[in-house]
Amino acid sequence: KLRELLEWYAATFRDPVMLQPPEWFKAFIYCEAFLQLPFFPVAAYAFLKGGCKWIRTPAIIYSTHVATTLCAIVAHILFHDFSQSEHLGPQTQRERLILLSVYMPYLLIPLLILFTMLYNPHYNHVEKRKRK
Repeated sequence: KLRELLEWYAATFRDPVMLQPPEWFKAFIYCEAFLQLPFFPVAAYAFLKGGCKWIRTPAIIYSTHVATTLCAIVAHILFHDFSQSEHLGPQTQRERLILLSVYMPYLLIPLLILFTMLYNPHYNHVEKRKRK
């Protein structure tokens, strides 16, 4: 069933990268499995508990990593010549934009996290040390 779902997604949104990932995309998948997925429960705990200022640095690392990987994926979607792909890729600008819309939340949410960590006074507060 999962394979059928993957094939449906790839055909519907013309995303050949999911069926035949290039080496650089495989590297992103490994980063997601070993770096990003372990971060999710830690971040969920910190954000749900509230007041956990220690999440700032890990969240900045996470969000910049994900946003950076998405820049490569977005560039690939917009500029790659998919006519030579084994699986059907986007052929028109409209199809590229539709596929891009699938990936955009994976860019926007990390950017929101990054800006929250950088500019929200709760996370950006510098503690003053007492002088002796």
